[in-house]
Amino acid sequence: MDRGSFSSSKGDSADFEQELTLSDKLKIFKSSQFDPEAYLTTRCQAMSENEIRHLCIYLVDLKKASAEEMRKSVYANYSAFIRTSREISDLEGQLVTLRNLLSTQANVIHVLTDGARIESLSDGPESSAKVDTVNFEDMEPTKIEKWLAQFIETLEVLLAERRVDEALAALDEGENIAEEARDQRSLTPSTLLSLQISIMEQRQKLADQLAEATCQPSISGVELRSAVQALKQLGDGPRAHTLLLKSHQQKLQSNMQSLRPSGTSHGIAYTTTLSQLVFCTIAQAASDSLAIFDDEPAFASELVTWAVKQTEAFALLIKKHILASPAASGALRSVTECVQISLGHCLLLEARGLALTPILLKTFRPYIEQALNANLKRIEMSTAAIAAADDWLLTYPPVGTRSLSTASLGSMISLQPKLSSSAHRFSTMIQELCEDVGSLEIMQLSEQTLGGVLQSFNSYVNMMINALPGSMETENLEGSGSRIVKMAESEIQQIALLANALLLADDILPRAAARLSSSQQWNRADEPPRRTWDKQNRPPEQRELKRRLQRLVDQLRDSFCRQHALELIFAEDGGVRLGADMYLSLDGGRDEPEWFPSPIYQELFAKLTRIASIASDIFVGRERFATILLMRLTETVILWLSDDQSFWEDIEEGQRPLGPLGLQQFYLDMEFVILFSSQGRYLSRNLHQVIKNIIGRAIEAVAASKIDPYSVLPEDEWFADVAQIAIKMLTGKANFGNVEHDASPTASVSARSASSVHSHGSN
Repeated sequence: MDRGSFSSSKGDSADFEQELTLSDKLKIFKSSQFDPEAYLTTRCQAMSENEIRHLCIYLVDLKKASAEEMRKSVYANYSAFIRTSREISDLEGQLVTLRNLLSTQANVIHVLTDGARIESLSDGPESSAKVDTVNFEDMEPTKIEKWLAQFIETLEVLLAERRVDEALAALDEGENIAEEARDQRSLTPSTLLSLQISIMEQRQKLADQLAEATCQPSISGVELRSAVQALKQLGDGPRAHTLLLKSHQQKLQSNMQSLRPSGTSHGIAYTTTLSQLVFCTIAQAASDSLAIFDDEPAFASELVTWAVKQTEAFALLIKKHILASPAASGALRSVTECVQISLGHCLLLEARGLALTPILLKTFRPYIEQALNANLKRIEMSTAAIAAADDWLLTYPPVGTRSLSTASLGSMISLQPKLSSSAHRFSTMIQELCEDVGSLEIMQLSEQTLGGVLQSFNSYVNMMINALPGSMETENLEGSGSRIVKMAESEIQQIALLANALLLADDILPRAAARLSSSQQWNRADEPPRRTWDKQNRPPEQRELKRRLQRLVDQLRDSFCRQHALELIFAEDGGVRLGADMYLSLDGGRDEPEWFPSPIYQELFAKLTRIASIASDIFVGRERFATILLMRLTETVILWLSDDQSFWEDIEEGQRPLGPLGLQQFYLDMEFVILFSSQGRYLSRNLHQVIKNIIGRAIEAVAASKIDPYSVLPEDEWFADVAQIAIKMLTGKANFGNVEHDASPTASVSARSASSVHSHGSN
C-alpha cells in the first residue's frame, strides 16, 4: 500500500509515470549540473495547483526514502568502519608508547654521551682520577640533589595518599625542571637521568593506581571521571577511554544481577527496569566520554561499538525471558508493551547522537510478527467458537461488572452498534489488535496488519455464509474441514448476519484500522461515526481496505439472495415451482383462470415485504443497503427465469405452445413484479429491462404460433389494476364492499379482479 511514484497527466511528469528504482529516481539530483530553480520551472510551468501539490508530496517522499537508504547504507558498513577506527585508535596508542620509549632511549644515549665526553676531557694519571673520585664522593649533596631527593619522596607520599591532582602537578613540575636542566645543562647527566627515570616510574605507578581505581565496584561517578581524566592527562587516552566504558559495564552487570525475570505477568515491570538501567548506563557513558574526550572520532567510534554491544545484549535478554513465550501464544499486547517501553528508552539516546533503535527493531520484529499472526489465528478460533453457539440475534455489547450510572450507561449504549455475540467478540479483538500494533508505528506493520484484518474478516464472512440454511458451503460441510456454525433459521437471524457484516465493514473495522496511522486524526472507537470522515479524510490504503471489505459483504448478501431465491424456485422434494407448465396448462382447460399473480410471485412479494420490514428496523441510517438487498433478491429470481434454458425451450419449442391465457398470466406476473418493486423503491433499471425483455420473448413465442398476441391481451391498465388489487389483498388493505360484479370485458377490471372468481370475456 505504498504511495508509489508520482504520476501526472501532463507531459512534464512523464518520467515519474514508470516504477523506477530509488537510484534511478535520484540520478537527476546527483548531477553536478543540477539547477533547482530550472528544475522547478521546467516541471511546474504547465502544471495545475493540484499537480504541483502532488509533485511536492512526491519529492518529500523521495527525500524520506533517500534518507532511509542512506541510513541503511551507513548501518550496513558501520561494523567495518568501527573496526577500522578501533585499529587506528590502537595504532595511535602504540605510537604514543613507542614515542615515549624512543624519548627515553634518546635521553639515556644523551646522558651517556655527555658522561663519556666529560671523562675524555679530564686530565692527569689514573691515580688523580681516583683522588678526584674520592673527593667527589666525600662532597656534600648539592642543592639540586637535595631537591631531587625531596621531589621523589614527595611524589611517593602523594601517590601513597592517592592525592592525584597534586601528584599530576608535581609530575608536570618535575618534567619542566628536567626539560630546563637538559637545555641549560644545569644538572649532571647522572642526576638528570635519575630524575627522568623517577618521573617515568612515578607516572607509570600513578597510571596503574588510576586504572585499578576505575575497576573498583564502589567507585562513584565523580571519582570515575576524575580518574579517567587524570589517566588521560598522563598521556594514555585510549586506555583511559576503554577503562571508562569497562567501569560502566561492570556497574551495569552488577545492577542486572539483582534483576530476575519472574514470568510473563511481570514482564512489563522487568522490561521497564532493565531498559531504564541499560539505556541510562549508556547515556551516562556517552555523557562522560563527551565531557572528557570531547568528540574525537576514535573515542566516539569506540563508544558506539560498546553501546551497540550493550543494546544487543539487552535485546537478547528481553527476547529470551519476555518475548518468546507471549509471541508464540499470540499475547500481542504484552509483546507490544514491552517493545514499546524498550524503544521509548532507546529513542531518548538519539539526542546524544546514538541511534540504536535499528538494533532493537531487527531483534524484536520477528517476535512482533509472530505475535501478530498468532493473535489473528486466535481471533479466528475465538470467533468460530462463539459462532458455533451464536443465536444470531442483535444485542448491544455487554456492559461488564463495572457499575455505571443510568446516564453513562445510556450514553455508552447509544454509541455502540447492535451485533450478535460472535460479531461483538470479533469487533473487540480486532480493535485491540489494531490499537496494539498502532502503538508501534515505527515497526511499519500497518500493511501486514491490514492484510491480516482483511483475512480474518473473510474467514468470519465465510462462517456466516455457512450459517445460511441450504447454502452450498453448508451442504458440503461434512469432510470439508469447514468450521461448524449454528444455523440462522429465521429471516431475522439471517438478516442479522448481514447486519454483522455491514456494520463491521462499513464502520468498525475501518475505524479500528485507522489507528494504525497516527498521521491522520481519526475518530476514536467510542465516538459516533461521522459521514465526512468516510470520503474526505481516509488515505488511499484505507479506501482500498473499505472496498475490499465491501466486496466480502457483497458475497454474503449474494449468498443470502441466492438461498432465498432457491427456496422460492424449488420445492422441498426438489421439483421446480417456477416452470413453463404453470403457463402452458392454462390454455388446456375450458374455463378461464382466476386472474391473480401466480403463487410463486405472491410468495416473492410476501418475502420481500417481510424482509423490508425487518431491514427497516435493523438498518437504521443504512437504508441504501436494505434497498440494494431487496433489489438483488428480486433480480436473482427474475434473472434465473431469464436464463433458464429448459423454461424457454418448453415455451418456444415445446409440444404445447404458449397460448393466450398463458401469455396473459405471464404478462400479469411480470407487471406484478414491476409494480411492487416500483412501490417499494427497489426497481432497478436492470430489473425493469430484463422483465421487458422476457415479456417480449413470451410475446414472440405466441406470435410464432400464428396468434396475434396483442389481440388477446387486455390493455396495460388492466394489468396495472389487477396487480394493484393483488397488492392490497396480499397486504390486507383491500376494501371492495362497493364494487359491483361485471363479467363484461369492458367492465371495471378492478371489480372483476376483486371478485377473484370472474373472468373477462374474450375479444
